[in-house]
Amino acid sequence: MKVLGLVVEYNPFHNGHLFHLRQSKELVKPDYTVAIMSGNFVQRGEPAVIEKFSRARVALKLGVDLVLELPVVYALQDAGGFATGSIRSLDHVGVTDVVFGSETGDLSLMSEVSKILIEEPDEYRRSLRFHLKEGHSFPNARKYAIRDFIGRRDSALSFRIEEIGSSNNILGVEYMRAMKEIGSKIRPHAIKRTGAAYTDENHKGEFSSATAIRRLLSKGDLESVKEAVPQESFDAILGEIRTGKGPVFREDTESFFIPYLRLLSRSDYGRYYGFVEGLDARFRECSMSSDMTAFTNCVKTKRFTLSRIRRLMYYPAFGFTGDLIEKSNDLGPQYLRVLAFNEKGREYLSSVKKMVSIPIITTASLWRKVVDQALKRKMEIDVKLLEEQLERDFKASDFYSSLYRSPEWRSRGSEMLSKVIYEKGHF
Repeated sequence: MKVLGLVVEYNPFHNGHLFHLRQSKELVKPDYTVAIMSGNFVQRGEPAVIEKFSRARVALKLGVDLVLELPVVYALQDAGGFATGSIRSLDHVGVTDVVFGSETGDLSLMSEVSKILIEEPDEYRRSLRFHLKEGHSFPNARKYAIRDFIGRRDSALSFRIEEIGSSNNILGVEYMRAMKEIGSKIRPHAIKRTGAAYTDENHKGEFSSATAIRRLLSKGDLESVKEAVPQESFDAILGEIRTGKGPVFREDTESFFIPYLRLLSRSDYGRYYGFVEGLDARFRECSMSSDMTAFTNCVKTKRFTLSRIRRLMYYPAFGFTGDLIEKSNDLGPQYLRVLAFNEKGREYLSSVKKMVSIPIITTASLWRKVVDQALKRKMEIDVKLLEEQLERDFKASDFYSSLYRSPEWRSRGSEMLSKVIYEKGHF
């Protein structure tokens, strides 16, 4: 049996995603397709443009059988933490093959780089420290250190390391690192990415980037959005608009973050993960900025990327301490949260329930009962960590629902009222 695994955000689901999904299924020819998807907040450090259940329903309609939620403690991390949570979740649920998009499509190159990241040879670490001291961001410093290390053995290959700096290649390397670290039997596959670059803000017609589509949405240009997304995705976007829930944008969090960040002292920042190398001071000094754009530009340096800064803004608000992040990355997700399934997905979920070593949560309000049953089955879970991870998911949903357009939806956006999406008849 083949089970295809995909790591996705679908923010929103666009034509490039549909191409990737169809190509992946053609490549693997799976019996079942499982997606692990960021919830209401995504790796760029911003809210998803439409809420997670709506995005999960679109995924079902377009060919995914089972959608799991990536806990927010991983969704709001850098590529390494994001990949750790994603791959461990897919491994738990029995995925046999993972297909990811890549600018290069060169699996052997990414495998070689992932090996260096795991082994961290002394020569590589010395080079990494050097480039960090030069003031480069961690992703760039790491890229240069890898290039230096490989260049001493294979000068021809070192010239290709620049390719690793692109967003999807970075994630691909991290997926492979995560697989190797846990000894997973998952087979990786890379599909060369098509269409506009991930960060391209310009509308490019049928294959526009998610960034460009979100920008079109913010301008109310629905005609251009319709051109760039499948009909099912467009219907979901319209549905969120008509109900008064979405779309939700990064700017919608401004009224919270500007006053909130001003209330925090340097010592407050120091209690949370990632506020190192003077970032606590920069956050404190820049908190008097007039808006979020001014704030992030104030904090930003060559060393600190915008995405990193935007992610870190959530860490004090969601309580992402160093202990929580480190334990999460060491032990992995302590549960699997189901967002949506069709009949095939339900069938697969039933078949793996007995072999899965962490609890599967389908109804948020019943999570304690699920954990009690897991303990009776003697599952090796860290209950305290599970509660902390799940608590952050609930916090994230409560915060996200406060951003809805409609006061009615803002008042009843609790995670405890949510129900798993079940689409009948989609095979």
